[in-house]
Amino acid sequence: MSRPPAIAVLDSPEVTQKILEAILESANGRRALSRLARTCRAWLDPALNVLWRELDSLAPVIGLFPPHLLKKTRKPGLGLTAPPQEKDWEKILKYGGRVLRITYDEFSNNVSASIFPIFEEYRPRTYILPNLQHLTWKIITPDNLDRAGLFLTSGRMKLQSFTLNSSVSLPDTFTDHLLAQDRIEKFAVVAPGALSPTIGKWVAYLPRLKSLQLDLSSRSAFTVNGFFKDVRSGESTPDSIESHTDSGVYSGEEVDFTEIRKSLLDLTGDAKKGSVFAALTQLQLTGVVSNISTFLGHLSSPLAQLDLVIEDPPDAGDWRDLSTMICEKFGGSLTSLRIGATLSSKYGDLVRSTSRAAAAPAPSRLSLEHLLSLPVLRTISVDLPESICFVAADIARLAEVAPNLEEVRLCPLARFSPATPPQLTLENLAPLVKNCRRLNTLAVVIHARPGSAEASATSDSLLWLHVGHSWVADTLQVAILLSHFAPHLETIKWFLERNRPGFNEANARSWQKNLRLTERRAVAPAQKEVVIEYVEVAAPRPSTSDKAIDATVVTVDRGVEAKPSTAEFSAQAVPSTRNWATQVSPSYVSIMIDATPPTVEMEVDATPQTVDTQVDATPELVDIATAVDPTGKDESEPDSRIKWSSPNASLLSLTSILSLFGFLCRAVVSSPLGFPFRMLQATFGLFKRRTESMDRGDVALDTLNVRP
Repeated sequence: MSRPPAIAVLDSPEVTQKILEAILESANGRRALSRLARTCRAWLDPALNVLWRELDSLAPVIGLFPPHLLKKTRKPGLGLTAPPQEKDWEKILKYGGRVLRITYDEFSNNVSASIFPIFEEYRPRTYILPNLQHLTWKIITPDNLDRAGLFLTSGRMKLQSFTLNSSVSLPDTFTDHLLAQDRIEKFAVVAPGALSPTIGKWVAYLPRLKSLQLDLSSRSAFTVNGFFKDVRSGESTPDSIESHTDSGVYSGEEVDFTEIRKSLLDLTGDAKKGSVFAALTQLQLTGVVSNISTFLGHLSSPLAQLDLVIEDPPDAGDWRDLSTMICEKFGGSLTSLRIGATLSSKYGDLVRSTSRAAAAPAPSRLSLEHLLSLPVLRTISVDLPESICFVAADIARLAEVAPNLEEVRLCPLARFSPATPPQLTLENLAPLVKNCRRLNTLAVVIHARPGSAEASATSDSLLWLHVGHSWVADTLQVAILLSHFAPHLETIKWFLERNRPGFNEANARSWQKNLRLTERRAVAPAQKEVVIEYVEVAAPRPSTSDKAIDATVVTVDRGVEAKPSTAEFSAQAVPSTRNWATQVSPSYVSIMIDATPPTVEMEVDATPQTVDTQVDATPELVDIATAVDPTGKDESEPDSRIKWSSPNASLLSLTSILSLFGFLCRAVVSSPLGFPFRMLQATFGLFKRRTESMDRGDVALDTLNVRP
């Protein structure tokens, strides 16, 4: 039993993928894929994979929530009315694994910022889009820049391309979110601060980076050079740590510090992580020509595709330097060179399309004569609004330096005013057609005037010709030249839109004529002289015979047993367990403290100051006259001798003893340890002497000095 053709196609995944991609790119392709997925179960998974692999918004993901949670079912980007439960995430987890590329564009304002906190807080698992490979983030507020970390900080989610378009400055910690993304192949950032040394160092050592896009607009040469500040080239500089090697003079005495220096570089993060821009092949730069030249001066990678978006018109000297640098550094590897204009440079083109066209500046020339050898260049495209003038020398130089060109586009959308017609003619294209034997597409604005072309200037490979707003005069002469240039030409295109600015109806009408038909009509009269006579001859009758054919269809019955083979398989899922005990006894420490107060022995010399005082105790003698007592008693009897009585002396002795006892008490109480014993001896000695002086005998009365 043969399978239906619609099912047999599924046996080849490559064929299935091509068919589904063709359906997706057709008109209403998404709707057709959705219907195909609902029609046949065999096509369900392949169709859903193609349908969900690229999303231009987060709205389809939000729309997978149950309808009762959405504020508006037809506009899921407005957010949710309540926090989702775990069961509400089933569809998001089911379809999230199919998403490979997603874009968040804040400019479109189709997704509310309130949805991000819900993803952060209520998601049932870390990776909602586990297979995401390409992320495009376009924002205008700093908060949405932080929300990009939802797709950047996970170590499992490995992006292949990351595009950031921001109008806010990047923080210094921007690269911290990107450290885990080491498989990026395409990195595009257009934001203030994108030329910081930190980003330059991180980008330079991405091992798989193939495509890089940077914006150098409104930046100085110092800032452009700063992008490579922390990027170490393959060669060591004299001042670098790695270049400090032993000179050999003291090789026998000094120690080799090579390994120590390598360890130091690893610790400080300055060690070489590999070649700088090792896999870079595609580069797109935006800005003035001088900044682009400065940036390219730091690169040595073999670029294959170079896209430049420059400020038009460029400075002649800077353009000459840039042309020379491109050919010298990347001439052996460059296969595609595209030059476009910035948005600000298109103002002149808008001016020419309005009523103020008379005030618009005259078109300038972008010289191609500075180009050197480009042996492998296949595509060159120039699309500028101001520098639209090309001359015969430019075409000749291009044909000489790039013989393998396949596609040439030189400002095919340019418009020329009647005062300044195009300088290129159809004959000026002869060197390009003659030398570039692989040329198949040519788009350039010319002035198709009557002339003659070289008979040898012909191309069998030229199939498509786009002349845009080219001028044409004699249709017949143009047809003849085109017949020589491209005998196998399949398509010729020119502008037919009447509402297009700069449209010239006369030129469009001339190109609209069938040039090849005009050429045939021109040579038709010469063929009228040829006369051809026809003679009618009866044809012989062929012999016939009757014959029968048995057309019975032979059928064969054949049965096929489609019994599937089965096998039993069992797996024991007993988890391994382990007993684990932990002792939580607190640790303690015994500490003894000596609380004995410190004592200090101190000796005080308390010897009192003594003063020797002498007292003159000699009695004064006084003569006393003898008086006669009227009673007849003689007063001058021997009994008149006065005896010094001892009671006064005893009283003095008692007072001295009490004074001494009080002094001793005060001395003993105040300083019992430091009172020297010799003080006691001196005190008792003084007391003894005074006592002895008072215990001496009586004093004679006649020795006393008695005053009258």
